[in-house]
Amino acid sequence: MTSPPEPRTERETPVVTHRRAWLSLVLTGLIIGTAFIAVYVGLQRGPEPRHLPIAVVGEQLATTAQAGFGDAVAVTPVTTVEDGSALVRDGDAVAVLGATSPGTLTLDYAGASGFSESGAARQLAAGLARQAGATVQENDIVPLASYDSRGLSAFYVVFGVTLSSFVLAQGLTAATAKVRLRHRLYAVGGFAVAIGVIAATVAGPVYGSLTAPFPLLALSLILLSAASAFTTKALGAWLGPIGIALAVLTLTTIGNATSGATIGIDLLPGWAQAISAKLPPGAAVRAVNNFGYFNGSHTLVPLAVLATWFLAGLGFVLLRQRTTRRRPPATP
Repeated sequence: MTSPPEPRTERETPVVTHRRAWLSLVLTGLIIGTAFIAVYVGLQRGPEPRHLPIAVVGEQLATTAQAGFGDAVAVTPVTTVEDGSALVRDGDAVAVLGATSPGTLTLDYAGASGFSESGAARQLAAGLARQAGATVQENDIVPLASYDSRGLSAFYVVFGVTLSSFVLAQGLTAATAKVRLRHRLYAVGGFAVAIGVIAATVAGPVYGSLTAPFPLLALSLILLSAASAFTTKALGAWLGPIGIALAVLTLTTIGNATSGATIGIDLLPGWAQAISAKLPPGAAVRAVNNFGYFNGSHTLVPLAVLATWFLAGLGFVLLRQRTTRRRPPATP
């Protein structure tokens, strides 16, 4: 006796592979991966200072230093070491160079400017001293936090906030048909506040790696998250998958690589210096470091940059929704 055939509950539909569907994804992944490696590795290849800001005490030493340093340094003559130290503490100079006695140069520098920038200032001062047959006495007057020995905490925090905000925006863009626009906007806004506060808490009070006052640190990271997420949503809404890929290249790849956190802004090539402070990661790094180490000076511009990206992204998302509603239905 044969068993009855199993009832067919659902008709099986064969899956048809469209070459363009998978080919575009593969090409996009290859482009993003290649760009990521090329930018990050390329910027590490022998960075050289360009107009590194150094204050020099006295007209005679300033003239000698400018002739010896060339275009590598932007020399600012100051009257006293104290005047130069004030510039260093406000982030207007990486170091101040002076001559306290015959045969001895003093270099007061900001370790908080990063290993690349402060290291470049120290090497340049040592080279100038060798030419003059002098010695250099060094003093780090703006040191890094004790729990940020390599000066990379700002980079990792900014990278983490940017990446998580991008992932959220990408997911919400893919869920457009399932989640209403206002709920997506609420999710992005709520996430920005949550990740900003969490990141500021972990890197600030918990680990002590970032020394900026907690409210200002949280504000900077909240704006960074909002700028990253809304920019990603706007690009995805207007350009589709290409927009998402463009967001990866702009924010997580080029933006973080040129932020100045791993390689100081004054050691980046010209094209990277031109865009560094204009992208959200670079603006966030400046805000976090300036609030933490340089008396909060020069923070208005970075916060304005973050707010501009956030508001522009939100505006383009709303504009896209409005134009979609006004679009007439297709005729059969």
